[in-house]
Amino acid sequence: MDRMYYFLGIGGIGMSALARYFKLQGATVYGYDRTPSELTQTLESEGMMVHYVDSVDEIPAEIKAAKENTIVVVTPAIPKDNLEYNYFVTNGFTILKRAQVLGLICRDKKTVAIAGTHGKTSTTTFTSHLLHNSHCGASAFLGGISKNFNSNFVFDDSSDLIAVEADEFDRSFHNLYPSTAVVTAMDADHLDIYGTHKAVIESFYLFVRQIENGGTLIHKIGLDFSPIAQELAQHNVTVYSYSLDNPNADFYMRSIEIRDNAFVLTLHTPFGDFSGLQFALPGKTNVENLVAASAASLVNGLTADELKSGIASLKGVVRRFDVHVATPKCVYIDDYAHHPAELKACIESIREMYVGKKLTGVFQPHLYTRTRDFAEEFAHSLSLLDELILLDIYPARELPIPGITSKVIFDKVTCAKKEMCKKEDLLEVLKQKNNIEVLITMGAGNIDRLVPQVAELMKKR
Repeated sequence: MDRMYYFLGIGGIGMSALARYFKLQGATVYGYDRTPSELTQTLESEGMMVHYVDSVDEIPAEIKAAKENTIVVVTPAIPKDNLEYNYFVTNGFTILKRAQVLGLICRDKKTVAIAGTHGKTSTTTFTSHLLHNSHCGASAFLGGISKNFNSNFVFDDSSDLIAVEADEFDRSFHNLYPSTAVVTAMDADHLDIYGTHKAVIESFYLFVRQIENGGTLIHKIGLDFSPIAQELAQHNVTVYSYSLDNPNADFYMRSIEIRDNAFVLTLHTPFGDFSGLQFALPGKTNVENLVAASAASLVNGLTADELKSGIASLKGVVRRFDVHVATPKCVYIDDYAHHPAELKACIESIREMYVGKKLTGVFQPHLYTRTRDFAEEFAHSLSLLDELILLDIYPARELPIPGITSKVIFDKVTCAKKEMCKKEDLLEVLKQKNNIEVLITMGAGNIDRLVPQVAELMKKR
């Protein structure tokens, strides 16, 4: 009998990539998710059976009858009172976390793992595109939907290279033992898991310690790995730094020009300079992520010509600095930014692109704990806007915390105009505004469900 996989939370971006992998291997794949989405509908169209009611009765009879042949994969977002989860626990099924499964898949591969509290999805997607479209080849598990692949999963059975997003949440990345590791940022985040910023950094150090003997670490300049430098040297790990344009880094852009709404770049590397690189995606945050991706690709054998053609054909990632409308009257950009540092980088990049334009931002906070822990920092970043529309907190896996609402951020925001509204009222609020020049929607919750309607509204401006 073929192996069967049952995914609790199959609609999650990391879970769905794993589901696609096992389906491609010929396994039977079932799944539950709380709500239908474009992604779950795509999985169904690919032959996976998905349902949306948490009920033991919904678990297929063939799963119940084949305990020894079934692996249940669980996302950390599934609550412990989930009825199906408790059925599998009570009946002794093999239950693995998403991160454990990814670690098992990568165990016999040459893994390029990209970690960081922000920037990792774009960097992983850029890396996978560069490697996959070269003589190296690569499979990939992505934390977003690549516009080039129209998927969060890429398969290449001719290559032993695999590019993966290494998630620090729930210490998931400790299941990976990469040959190449990239670290983009080590900001304080997920303090509900870690407690302190120091514990976050220690967790990244443990991830980096797991680099294979003779492997490579590529980190953003300024991140301090000196406490484990001796250990890395003992394991013959080569360490490189990267930056957008800091000449003290090993990899950086020596020149950044804008021609015909695209970047023309010269990349400095320890292997020489690469000039005339044409990059069509907007924002210097994207350029910085490209430096990291180029470094990871070059140390794994990418040629100069492959780098040039790969960068020229990059289309980006859904919900990462995603431009939906760009007319003389109005620009609309959607972004997944949900951490204060990401919001700041996003807003500053847009400000740099649209000098003198009024910036209106819509933000949906993600998680009560993150709102509680970073209210001051969120307010500081959002105050960079000219106008803020602040939505209610998207709770995801969390229960409410007394006294923690969007208002704890709102009261500290200092931009000229600000208002709070419910997600279901957003379209009506936007209709009433006649002076929107550049609109940004930001957040990691379900604000993405409104993006098509917001885009239609802005196109009519």
